[in-house]
Amino acid sequence: MRVLSASVFLFLNGGVSAISKLQHELNEEIRDKEIRLIGETGEQMGIVSAEEALHIADERGLDLVKISPQAVPPVCKLMNYGKYKFEQSKREKEARKNQHVVEIKEIRMSPGIDVGDFNTKLKNAQKFLADGNRVKVSVRFRGREMAHTDIGRDLLNKFAEQCADTATLEKAAKMEGRNMFIFLSPKAGK
Repeated sequence: MRVLSASVFLFLNGGVSAISKLQHELNEEIRDKEIRLIGETGEQMGIVSAEEALHIADERGLDLVKISPQAVPPVCKLMNYGKYKFEQSKREKEARKNQHVVEIKEIRMSPGIDVGDFNTKLKNAQKFLADGNRVKVSVRFRGREMAHTDIGRDLLNKFAEQCADTATLEKAAKMEGRNMFIFLSPKAGK
């Protein structure tokens, strides 16, 4: 199977630079004979020629923007394109600011972990869960410890029980190579 790809290049001052897909065609870039024109407040102005629409846009001090190139005839709108782009970037910036990326934090233990170390790792896991992150708790078996994987399973189950008030057990204890692990995710109400 052969895949063909095409790129658009722009020659500027002897150099070549690739252009990404243009979002909107503006003013003189619109080469269609007839377009469906929409006014700045959203009212239909009918099907007009591109030259006439451009003349109307110039009279009103606005830009002619092609918003639906696939339609027959293409749909163009009268708007202040600079203001539109500014408001769009403002909305995107606000959306990025409000989003929270959920990370997977990992806590590693060994089957012979002592009570103090276990409690420290438990507190860290509860802090991660309170922040809204998922937690992967793993137990690594080394050497002869591989013969006693049931100790690791009991340790992981005890860890999940201790976190039961802030987290739900997403995946039960699973063995993968020399590691056994569980996934905890924060409760929805928290």
